[in-house]
Amino acid sequence: MIPLGEDLQKGKNNLDEFGEITIRVLQYLPNVLSSSKIKNDYTIHTSKIDATTKFIRPINRNLFIYNVQDFVSSFGELKNILLRVKQGLKIEEIEKNCIDRTVYTIQQSIGAGLDLFVNQNSARKHVGNRFEELIKVIFTEIGVANKKLVLQIPYETEDGPKTYKCENDLILSPYNKVRSSVNSLDEHEIVVSVKTTSKDRMGKMFIDKILLERFVDHPQKVIGIFLNDVQRKENNNISFTLVSGLFMVYAKFLTKLEGIYYLDPPPNATKKPYSDYMSRFSDLISGDFRLLLTS
Repeated sequence: MIPLGEDLQKGKNNLDEFGEITIRVLQYLPNVLSSSKIKNDYTIHTSKIDATTKFIRPINRNLFIYNVQDFVSSFGELKNILLRVKQGLKIEEIEKNCIDRTVYTIQQSIGAGLDLFVNQNSARKHVGNRFEELIKVIFTEIGVANKKLVLQIPYETEDGPKTYKCENDLILSPYNKVRSSVNSLDEHEIVVSVKTTSKDRMGKMFIDKILLERFVDHPQKVIGIFLNDVQRKENNNISFTLVSGLFMVYAKFLTKLEGIYYLDPPPNATKKPYSDYMSRFSDLISGDFRLLLTS
């Protein structure tokens, strides 16, 4: 077995690999966490080894599963729920909670591990990559064709034709195989932006939707999937990064996205009018994806 630090930086190709790395982190954390501070629903853990102090990203106490055996049980339930989703069966509220808690625990375990093993810039990169991979394998588990796609948009310059590469984190398809290509997007498919946070990225989603629709010359469905919008503030506090007012201005005056989904929604996401646009990740997995793919 490779060292945990290396394993965290290695790409994951299926759900079982994510389950295995989560178990490794959950077993490791109690050995290195030296103190914790609670702020609202979040815990800020500290690891102090010799003269080095490291802070772990805020953990939602209502979502994160600390106990290894509890996670193993919840992970097994998640796999069964995803199979039921694939079969088109109704998903109950308690099962939705399992989806959100288990997927959140997987991703935040990876984030916590990377906070301890690599520097901040490398951690940010790997956390984002693992989140994209995690969302991709979940859609694969429920039988939705998907792939990452870089759309190539040509334009003219004094030096001749150039190409702008518009990277789309994920394309979801109602077909057996994704039909969108580097030169075009299928109007029945969904462009998905998968980010750990909307901070500094929310505006780009709206602009990309406008750009994509003008390039392909037809309406294009675009959704966002975010882990959370909370960050550590100093050493013992948190702050929420969703600029909700700006989101509403974008939605009213630029264009309307087909949905925003959070594993750990910020407080404003549950209030009107934001709740008309923002939902839980489990809502997407348990049914919204079908409505979006068939609309």
